[in-house]
Amino acid sequence: MRVAYLEAVGGLSGDMTLGALAACGLPVEALAETIAALGIAGEVELSARQVMKTGIAATKVDVRAHGHHHHHDGDHGHHHGRSAAELVAVVDAADLDATVIERSVAIIRRLAEAEAKIHATTPEEVHFHELGGLDTLMDVVGAVEGLRRLGVGRLHCAPLPIGHGWIECAHGRLPVPAPATAELLAGIPVREVDVEGETVTPTGAALVAALADGFGRPADFIAERIGYGAGNADFDPVPNVARLWLSAEMPDDAPELREAGRVVAIEANVDDMTGELVPNALEAALAAGALDAWAAPIVMKKGRPALLLRALCVPERADAVAEALLRETTSLGVRMAQMERRCLRRERIEVETPFGRLAVKVGYLSGAAVTISPEHEDCRRAAEEHGAPLKAVYAAAMAAAQAVMDAGR
Repeated sequence: MRVAYLEAVGGLSGDMTLGALAACGLPVEALAETIAALGIAGEVELSARQVMKTGIAATKVDVRAHGHHHHHDGDHGHHHGRSAAELVAVVDAADLDATVIERSVAIIRRLAEAEAKIHATTPEEVHFHELGGLDTLMDVVGAVEGLRRLGVGRLHCAPLPIGHGWIECAHGRLPVPAPATAELLAGIPVREVDVEGETVTPTGAALVAALADGFGRPADFIAERIGYGAGNADFDPVPNVARLWLSAEMPDDAPELREAGRVVAIEANVDDMTGELVPNALEAALAAGALDAWAAPIVMKKGRPALLLRALCVPERADAVAEALLRETTSLGVRMAQMERRCLRRERIEVETPFGRLAVKVGYLSGAAVTISPEHEDCRRAAEEHGAPLKAVYAAAMAAAQAVMDAGR
């Protein structure tokens, strides 16, 4: 596992992030494989080249939809593409690591929510240039998958540079940063730079908001690789590049990497709600982006029996999950607390069984597989199709996965 430090020297966007990852050793073939995993290989094309930005050699990665010129995601044109819901569906169906899917979906939803808030609509109804293009979908998923492939366990970011001036878009002239970008930058350290134009795009802001584990250079950080990703703008004399510092690889259980990111715990005690409403409240929390949600019996003051409803989510989903619990329960308030969590590195594999091909999640610690978990829905479907007990399908999936693990040793 590695620690990475991202500096938006002269701006940050999705394609600049991909370029910095490529410059640090991410093979372009890995990005092509991500396109294939998303099932959009026939719709987009990928290229990478070296460019100069005010004397700095940087990698420029372009992902463009067939028949369309690639556009920097800060180019606020009149193009309307797929909806946020459609893009989430593409990611959910992708043959990618479960954590990559989870994080990518969170970023897409964050982008949609920012645009929806600005334009007084709902995230599901948002069709907009920054999110509608398959190129930006690839920018998001490619960045998340690229960090995973490079073994980055923690990402720290320097304050983001904010320029000034105006940008032209379908809605008219907007101030820099654009309203949606400003919304995404809430809670993120920024610094002013004497640059006229948009330095940080919505995708760049959303990537940092969702993926950054901390801000400022990590203590005792020693870089093994340094790479520069180029953007489309020319802000001479400020180079339009993002710089990525990558540490040497460390053991998975090194002390510096024991936290696998921040989560928010949201909870409420309820003693006046019928149990029939509990499943709906938990489902609403999960639909709003919770990683997990559950209820447990408790005893409140005066000996009253009650339930503790609790949900865990990434920070950018906290408001949505809290609102879901407040809307679907009788509670007048919720408690929220930030936590650190440690996760096993996960891999999704498919195994052959007498009940067909089944998906299994494998968890790794220090490079060794320590847990195997069959996908419940796959097993349930196979059990129904073959008229077999669910526990028999589970056992077959476990045995097949264990055989694959043993063969790989």
